[in-house]
Amino acid sequence: MRDLFCFLSDTMNDLANSSNEQQSGRHHYRFHLPHVHLTSVFGDDWFALKAEQFARFFGTPTFLIGQTVVVLVWMIVNLAGWTKFDAYPFILLNLAFSLQAAYAAPLILLAQTRQADRDKMHADADALHREALAQASSQRQEAMAQQTAQLVALLEQNTALTTLTKQLSERIEALTVELHAKLSPVTKSDH
Repeated sequence: MRDLFCFLSDTMNDLANSSNEQQSGRHHYRFHLPHVHLTSVFGDDWFALKAEQFARFFGTPTFLIGQTVVVLVWMIVNLAGWTKFDAYPFILLNLAFSLQAAYAAPLILLAQTRQADRDKMHADADALHREALAQASSQRQEAMAQQTAQLVALLEQNTALTTLTKQLSERIEALTVELHAKLSPVTKSDH
């Protein structure tokens, strides 16, 4: 977990130092930054990290196959009579399994709790990201609505100006015809 926080912290420091990234403010880990300071309930010391790694190892095929091989060898060695340190009901083997279970259960719970903490942190960051996306979408919709209203107003003004231009053109044509009609008889009588 400390590695994740260190990675996020380094990434965010790189983001702050980068002029291009700083200007745009767009980095995919930017919503995780508020959670970088959080530590696990069980701490991030060496023991907690190793305990979590050990607990995670319990579920791997390597561990399961290794344990199966050890148990089979244990049983074969004792049943074949090569040694008699743990005869047939295998009390010592049973004790070893009990000891393993006694340590494994708390370590697995520790790993689950630490993972739940990380999941919560990521869920919070994802929720912030979704809220930011919704807000940006809302702002874009408002901007589009304003631009649409401006376009409608401009179209109405254009229509009004076109109508006025048409009326003035018709009036100019009528005055031109009238003026031409008044000046034309005078011009014919002079010739």
